[in-house]
Amino acid sequence: MARATPPSEKDRLVTVTLDPNTITSINPDEVHEWRIAIYDLLEDNSFRPARVSAEGPFALHVSIIGNSILLDVRDPETFKPIAAHYLSLTPFRRLIRDYFRIRDAYYEAIRSAQPFQIETVDMARRGMHNEAAELLRTRLENKLIIDLNTARRLFTLICAVQPYASRIDEATSKLPTVLFVCSMNSVRSPMAAALARKAFPGRIIARSVGVNGGKADSFVHEVMEEVGVDMSVHTPHILDELVANHFDLVVTLSDDAPGAVARKDLEAGAIEHWQVEDPSIVEGNRDLVSEAYRNLRDTLERRVRERLEPLVSGGSQSR
Repeated sequence: MARATPPSEKDRLVTVTLDPNTITSINPDEVHEWRIAIYDLLEDNSFRPARVSAEGPFALHVSIIGNSILLDVRDPETFKPIAAHYLSLTPFRRLIRDYFRIRDAYYEAIRSAQPFQIETVDMARRGMHNEAAELLRTRLENKLIIDLNTARRLFTLICAVQPYASRIDEATSKLPTVLFVCSMNSVRSPMAAALARKAFPGRIIARSVGVNGGKADSFVHEVMEEVGVDMSVHTPHILDELVANHFDLVVTLSDDAPGAVARKDLEAGAIEHWQVEDPSIVEGNRDLVSEAYRNLRDTLERRVRERLEPLVSGGSQSR
């Protein structure tokens, strides 16, 4: 029998992920800043969506859509949607600018200033954070119930991701679009999409979905980290959640995906199937399973580069 979650542990976030299509960076310092902000938020928070019956704990998936942050609350086990709220960045512009100005002043003071100067900057930093946290709680009233400390940490995460976001409007973008589809959006399709973004940064819009919902896979995180791709930001999605209906290329990666894509009736320049092994069904010790995931990663990396190079270079979608 599963252990019941104590009440004190229900109203909190246990997972935070970032949308790799709208929050992108190849700068390790920027990615490190995101990770620290996520770690601090998860370490200590009080969080629950208002006006819904779902019980926590919760997962939060963060995207940037135009001038808004999308706070997408989900079940941390199944990643099924619970509630989603758009938060306009406009009221926070001054505070975001102050955040970076005071942060830089604080780092400079630590390097060279006297103790009283450091304390002065630190007081300004705390005051700015409190003002931002109160504004955040006000803007999220009747949407998300968070305490002041959680609001402070959530604001820090917003500051960390929004300056580096790639605000691609897929409705008007001229970038080629590719969709990878597998059974549960846990292994094959998210790896392929991540490798496409790695191979062609800023030159392609790559998305992934599953026929059904799945869970994040720790082996995926492990083997993708080896090639410099952070898969901890991945949240599994299903075909029915797709907003976009047109793609230049749709690639199916599991036996059940072609039929599901056909039923979805997507508009696509080309649809093709790649027969690749599912490493999640491999049996054996950890080393043997890890090697199966690496083989899939390397196969996908080669096929993604070969297949998508003509697409991003302006060639035809068809072979």
